[in-house]
Amino acid sequence: MFRRFPTSTDVATFERLAREALNRLPDPFREHLGDIVIKVEEFADDETLDAMGIDSEWELTGLYHGRPVGEQSVWMTGDMPPTVTLYRQPLLAEWQETGVDLGDLINHVVVHEIGHHFGLSDDDMHRLEDDAP
Repeated sequence: MFRRFPTSTDVATFERLAREALNRLPDPFREHLGDIVIKVEEFADDETLDAMGIDSEWELTGLYHGRPVGEQSVWMTGDMPPTVTLYRQPLLAEWQETGVDLGDLINHVVVHEIGHHFGLSDDDMHRLEDDAP
């Protein structure tokens, strides 16, 4: 159904575009993002897909792992740093299918995943997007 893309749009490009997306966020948000790790993987692993109830590796473009800002505490130790993972092949497929600029697509996914860092649900973010001018 989908084809795999060549590595010309490499991991370093995805990481750079993701960092640019983080840097465009307003200051009140950016000050809570210093410990965010950006990872780029080709696809989500089977365990992740199963845990999310997703059947196809092509359906997941990004994922936030971590404790939302409002649930963090200096008394909680041992947590890994919050991480946004971008899944390169599904993003490339969506880019090809939609014609949306790759930077805009990565920005959208990063902002969505950062929304989870601030405790927003998918429904919250969809409402915000729907209400935006």
